[in-house]
Amino acid sequence: MNSELERIARLIDHTNLKPFATRKDIEKLCTEALQYNFWSVCVNPSWVEWAYKLLKNSDVKVCTVIGFPLGATLSTVKVHEARKVIDVGAAEVDMVLNIGALKDGDHNVVKNEIEKVVEVASEEDVLVKVILETCYLTEDEIVTACRLVKEAGAHFVKTSTGFGTAGATLEHVKLMRVSVGEMLGVKASGGIRTREQVLAMIDAGATRIGTSSGVSIMEEIIQIDSNE
Repeated sequence: MNSELERIARLIDHTNLKPFATRKDIEKLCTEALQYNFWSVCVNPSWVEWAYKLLKNSDVKVCTVIGFPLGATLSTVKVHEARKVIDVGAAEVDMVLNIGALKDGDHNVVKNEIEKVVEVASEEDVLVKVILETCYLTEDEIVTACRLVKEAGAHFVKTSTGFGTAGATLEHVKLMRVSVGEMLGVKASGGIRTREQVLAMIDAGATRIGTSSGVSIMEEIIQIDSNE
């Protein structure tokens, strides 16, 4: 494995969050993750236990989503969901913040909810990423959300669910990186399908890439390497 292939592979959350994904689809996702040694697979909560069984003897982690994709479920439900997915093998949880509360200026609601999920996750050393859904936010709201995530003790800010009106942009990734500083991770997700896009997101400050195109990105890197 060449150095670029390995470096990028270990930044990828290999993702299938489709509502119609089947057991066979998740098995394929996990097989691909093992083949390329991706950092994790990112699956819906109902698939966490199955993915964990397939990957438990490997370096590939299981990531899942909470309050997905709208972020509008009750805080108590998000906390319960976090606890349940951690119990069956999730090593990382990507939670959608309460977007409406953020836009209303209810910052305590947003922060307290994240704190409660972080508290549950920290009991098992599980990493928490908070999805901002940047396509719905102003730049000021993105900055505020980043501050609240940082104050609440989460580990990453993440751009998008992939189910909003747009995915990750370089401008938003740069803004998030400046807003959280160097202590937190920044996950770019939504619409990232090529090596060029991945490298641009990394240059902008992303330290994790969420994509369902991990295999084609790896194949592109292999092709470029073979032509050199």
